[in-house]
Amino acid sequence: MPLITINQVQKYYGQNHVLKGVDLDIEMGEVISIIGRSGSGKSTLLRCINGLEGYQEGSIKLGGITITDRDSQAREISRSVGMVFQSFNLFPHMTALENVMLAPRRVLKKRPEECRQLAVQMLEKVGLGDRIDFYPANLSGGQQQRVAIARALAMTPKVLLCDEITSALDPELVGEVLKVLEQLAKEGMTLILVTHEMNFAREVGDRVVF
Repeated sequence: MPLITINQVQKYYGQNHVLKGVDLDIEMGEVISIIGRSGSGKSTLLRCINGLEGYQEGSIKLGGITITDRDSQAREISRSVGMVFQSFNLFPHMTALENVMLAPRRVLKKRPEECRQLAVQMLEKVGLGDRIDFYPANLSGGQQQRVAIARALAMTPKVLLCDEITSALDPELVGEVLKVLEQLAKEGMTLILVTHEMNFAREVGDRVVF
């Protein structure tokens, strides 16, 4: 059984038909790169996969369970879908460590010390072990995006959705973020990437979806 099954998904914004019968199966450990012109529904599809957006027809299933259902099992499943956005969305009044600790503590109800250990581990994983006490304003764009990746990984997701996460970065900072994604792919993380980095999509992705 595929990890994610997307079946005939239709999404409208008023009269604007954004997703037109999308079908896609994604296996565990696959890296899928989604490309296409602006406004073609790439980001909308990611938001539908993790439940941020609803859709009018079709189904999206994770492990056989429809993740947009509002029962407790579906909500639990949706927690295993992490997402990293183009804008970093870090809390400016919190350090990198505190940003990564927040969701495991609030959502997963982990103990503070357990959250701290997990957050340190995730920040070290993305190469920021020496920046745990820095505030977002004191980090580069690439470093902030890596904190955002660490924050998503702290929820131990089965799949990580990345929505054009390098497009807001200066060109010299893109490589450090792509390096983290490449390492996650090597470790077997299921990744679904909306990206304009075509070389990365070809070299790291198992499939390119247009």
